[in-house]
Amino acid sequence: MQLQPKTSHHFFRLTPWLIAIFLALPCTAQELEPRRWSHLPMDMNFAGAGYAYTTGDIAFNPLLLIEDGELTMQTFAAKYIRTFEVFDKSARFDIAQAYQSGKWTGLLDGVPASAERNGLRDTVVRLAINLFGGPPLKGKEFAEYRANTTCETIVGLGLAVQIPTGSYYKDKLINLGNNRFTFHPQLGIVHNRGKWSMELTTSAWIFTDNDSFRNGNRLEQDPLLTAQAHVNYTFRPGLWIGTGIGYGFNGESAVNGSASNDPKSNLVWAISAGLPINRQLGVKIGYIGLRTKKETGADLDTFSIGISALW
Repeated sequence: MQLQPKTSHHFFRLTPWLIAIFLALPCTAQELEPRRWSHLPMDMNFAGAGYAYTTGDIAFNPLLLIEDGELTMQTFAAKYIRTFEVFDKSARFDIAQAYQSGKWTGLLDGVPASAERNGLRDTVVRLAINLFGGPPLKGKEFAEYRANTTCETIVGLGLAVQIPTGSYYKDKLINLGNNRFTFHPQLGIVHNRGKWSMELTTSAWIFTDNDSFRNGNRLEQDPLLTAQAHVNYTFRPGLWIGTGIGYGFNGESAVNGSASNDPKSNLVWAISAGLPINRQLGVKIGYIGLRTKKETGADLDTFSIGISALW
């Protein structure tokens, strides 16, 4: 999507042992999501809705002649989770959808310019299974297991897929959708000890080609490799606070086979808290910061709030 000169245009407390659904809402590919490997009861439905406000600076490739880029973005997101048992293991299916309204401003070849986009983001679906720990339990059995387990390690494996359903303009540089599939394999370890929970996740973002990148060009991108760690503390059932940090690197892109010399190096950190409303509803608030360690990239701050429920 191209900038246009202004002169011409313009938990919840599910049960005492469960935690709030986290909606990862930054407008970049790299996310920071805690508690994705948490032990959940089987055959349950979880749903959440959230709002996030993002603002920050964008440093474009100098070849694009865009300087002093700034972004403001509003994101409205919804997420649904269904838990089930497979091969005597705990598993879950997630689907998330976001709608965004954003504005980019800057100097295009020295002239003030802006662009606005409103529409859907790409749909994200995820399938995950706990390979070790967190056995598949329901109701009373689940409650008794969680009440009697003060120290536990869970190892999980997951695959998220970003489906190209988002708003996309073939003649624009900046888009909400990516017009390509993204596969996101994940391996996670979480260790619970008393009121503390420590989590580590490593993953990769594997991109298919976008054959309709700005006026018929082909965009390719190397895998983006990421790692993130989280520490959470539960004061009482449903009331918790957590912090996390993550790093992503590589992900260099190429247009028509010509490398863009834009490998990624992003540092992300977050703090969040969960507040119970009742046994079925809860609220989560959070902050996520992203800083690029390269000459091109984004420095963004995101503030979010969400509500979650189960049945």
